[in-house]
Amino acid sequence: MIREYKKIIEDNLEAYFDERINMPEYKLFKDVLESMKYTTCLGGKRLRAIFCLETARIFSNDYTLAIPTACAIEMLHAQSLIHDDLPCMDNDDLRRGKPSNHKVYGEAIATLAGDALITFAQQVIIEKTPKNVASDRILRLLYEYSIAAGAFGIVGGQTADIEAENSKEKISLEHLSFIHKYKTGALFKFSLAAGAIIGGADYRQIEAVKLFGEKFGLAFQIKDDILDFTSTSEIMGKTTGKDENSNKSTYVTIFGLDDAQQKLTGAVNECYGILRDNNIKSEVLEQIIETLK
Repeated sequence: MIREYKKIIEDNLEAYFDERINMPEYKLFKDVLESMKYTTCLGGKRLRAIFCLETARIFSNDYTLAIPTACAIEMLHAQSLIHDDLPCMDNDDLRRGKPSNHKVYGEAIATLAGDALITFAQQVIIEKTPKNVASDRILRLLYEYSIAAGAFGIVGGQTADIEAENSKEKISLEHLSFIHKYKTGALFKFSLAAGAIIGGADYRQIEAVKLFGEKFGLAFQIKDDILDFTSTSEIMGKTTGKDENSNKSTYVTIFGLDDAQQKLTGAVNECYGILRDNNIKSEVLEQIIETLK
């Protein structure tokens, strides 16, 4: 089902962008629209969007209700990647094996494309979500989106990450955990909650999938730290070894490779535990957890 979800997401993303790009009235800002599409449609695992579709299926037995929101999540994620790669941020020339957005379109257009993706994502949710999804669910969804997208979500996490990079000393584990909770975990939490909200889950169920998202985000980031230390740019599709070369604090640089691997195992086991304790049965979620081992 993961493969089917991924194709559905990518087909709909292409359609949402092409619908706008091909409109004659938008020809004077076609560059920014193509820049928005470039990074969003570069590929990737689509984990966040898949999470959204799967939790919608779990709680409503109809994942199609969440297709626009799943695509919006990929747009928001692409925005974070575009801005993260900018010279004033992580200064990375490679993303998913291709030149970063600012290397193709320039820094100004890349910055504007990121800004535009934040709002286009919300526009897609409002315009494309099926009319049989209750308006109070859409309102709750947009509220959760605003938290995840802003200062209390990925922007806050990015800010804490920049402050850590500017520090001359190793940061504390508490600071590192804060970065991962917001920079990485916030969007995973929202992705799972979004599908659950659309699917009509109750408060307890929504909180359960949020907790799963937070723990998964931690495991995902520890795995990323390990791969930055052990993998290659060709395999990862982005520049590796930057963390060590820049003296950046990560789970590997703080704990060492073996202990980081143990912490990854612990976080993975917590993910399984949350599903079990809340009676959430999903082969898709379990298969995605397996990829972190």
